[in-house]
Amino acid sequence: MQTPQPTPFTRVAIVGTGAMGRGIAQIAAQAGSTVQLLDARPGAAQAAREAVLQQWQRLQDKGRVQPHEVQAWSERLVPAGTLQELTGCELVVEAIAEDLQAKRDLLAQLEAVVAPTAVLASNTSSLSITALAAGLQHPARMAGFHFFNPVPLMKVVEVVAGLRTATATCQQLMQYARALGHTPVAARDTPGFIVNHAGRGFGTEALRIAGEGVADFATIDRILRDQVGFKLGPFELLDLTGLDVSHPVMESIYHQFYDEPRFRPSPITAQRLAGGLLGRKSGEGFYRYTDGQAELPPEASVPQVGELPPVWVSPRAARRAELYQLLKDLGAQIETGAAPSSAALILIAPLGFDVTTVAVVERLDPSRTVGIDLLVDDAATRRRVLATNPATRADMRDAAHALFARDGKAVSVIRDSGGFVTQRVLAAIINIAADICQQGICSPADLDRAVTLGLGYPVGPLALGDRFGPASVLEVLFNLQTVYGDPRWRPSPWLRRRGALGLSLLHEEA
Repeated sequence: MQTPQPTPFTRVAIVGTGAMGRGIAQIAAQAGSTVQLLDARPGAAQAAREAVLQQWQRLQDKGRVQPHEVQAWSERLVPAGTLQELTGCELVVEAIAEDLQAKRDLLAQLEAVVAPTAVLASNTSSLSITALAAGLQHPARMAGFHFFNPVPLMKVVEVVAGLRTATATCQQLMQYARALGHTPVAARDTPGFIVNHAGRGFGTEALRIAGEGVADFATIDRILRDQVGFKLGPFELLDLTGLDVSHPVMESIYHQFYDEPRFRPSPITAQRLAGGLLGRKSGEGFYRYTDGQAELPPEASVPQVGELPPVWVSPRAARRAELYQLLKDLGAQIETGAAPSSAALILIAPLGFDVTTVAVVERLDPSRTVGIDLLVDDAATRRRVLATNPATRADMRDAAHALFARDGKAVSVIRDSGGFVTQRVLAAIINIAADICQQGICSPADLDRAVTLGLGYPVGPLALGDRFGPASVLEVLFNLQTVYGDPRWRPSPWLRRRGALGLSLLHEEA
C-alpha cells in the first residue's frame, strides 16, 4: 500500500453509507483523513464502519497491508449520529440515493452546519450538479465528485463543475482525488458527465444490432471481444451491471438530451427489466447463470465443404491488397478478371454499407455475394466476421465460412447489416466521444483517460478513432446514414473536421 500523499482535507464526512459511501470512506481514511460516517437509517453508519474494517482485515490477512496501517485507518473512521456532529468537516460528500429533491434538501441542511469554507460534493452519477446546487446560499462551493464502483479498485473520479461552481472548489477536489490514489478528470455539468455519456454507444448500438436480428447476444459479445479487445461484450456487461441499474440510466440520459437519437434506448432492455431478467443478480439476464457462471450457447461448427468455389474480390473492397494476401495464404483459388465467373464466390469488404446495397450498386449476383469486415486488420483480430444478404445461397455462405476458418481462426457469420457489428459499435462510440469534446464537456485527454479507467476499454474512444483512421470512421458513418436514414449517424463536427484535415482526434485547437 502506497504512503498517502498530502491531503487538502483532514476532516471529511460521508453522508450515505451504501456501497459507494463505504468505498469513499475507506480510501479517504487510508489517505489520512478523519472520516465521519452518517446515515439516516439507524445503525447503518456503524454497520458500514464494520464492513470497511472487515475489508481491511481481509487485506491484512492477504499480506497486502500491515497491522499498524489497519489500526491507524480504523481510528480515523468514526460513525456520527447527527448532522450537527459534522460541524468541523472541511469536505462533505453526499452519497445517498439518486433523488434530486432528497439530495437538495440534504445539501441545504449541510450548508447550514459546516463552515463557510467547507466544500460540499455529490457522488451523483446522473443528476445535474447545477440543479443540486441551485438551492444553496453559496453554490460556488458545491461540485460533483463521482466515483465508480468498487471505489477502491476503480481508480478514476469525475470532478464536475456546475454553472456556479468556483474553480478553486474543483481544484481542491482534484488535489484530494490524487491524495486518494485516484485519477481525477474534469468535466462540465452535462447528463452522464464523461463516462456514462461516452459509454452510450457500446450497449445501445449492440442492442440495436440484436434488435434487427443481425446476430444473437453471444455472437455480438464474441465479435466485440475478439475483434476489438473489449474485456466484456456489451451483453455480458449489462448482465454484470444489472438492468435495474443500466436501463434507467439509458432512459435518463436519452430524455435529458431531449431525445437525442444517438442515445435512444432499446425496448429489449425495457422488456427484460419488466420481466425480472436483470442479469447475474437475478440468475438470468441475456445469459442464464449457474453458480455464477454464464451458460454460453456453443458456436456454430465450421461447415464441411467438399470443393471450394473460386473467389472473386470486388475492386471497391476495403484493404483489397490485404484481402488478396489473406485469400492466398488460405489457399483460395482467386479470380482476377474484371467480372466474376458464374461459379465464383463474390467477396466484398464494405465500410458502413450493407451487403445488399453493394451488390445492387455494383451489379453483382447477390446469391453468391458475401461480405467480410476488414475495418480491423486481420492480423490484429482473433475473429473474422462474414455477412450474408437475404439472397445469399447456403452453399456460398458455407463455402465462405469454411474458407476463412481454414487456418483455425474463429469465424462468425451474421445477417446483413450496414457496418457489420464492429464498424457500427466503434463508429457510435467514437462519434459520441468526438461530440463530447466538440461541446467542451472535457478535454480529449481526460475523455480517453476517464473511459479507459472507468469502462475498461482497451484504449480510449478517441485513440480508437485514430487507430482505425478518422477518415475510415467518417466513411462508415456517412454510409450508415445512407443505409439507415437515421440521424444518429450524423458525424460530429469534431470528427468531420479532424478527419478532413488528417488530424488526430486527440488534437486540441491552439
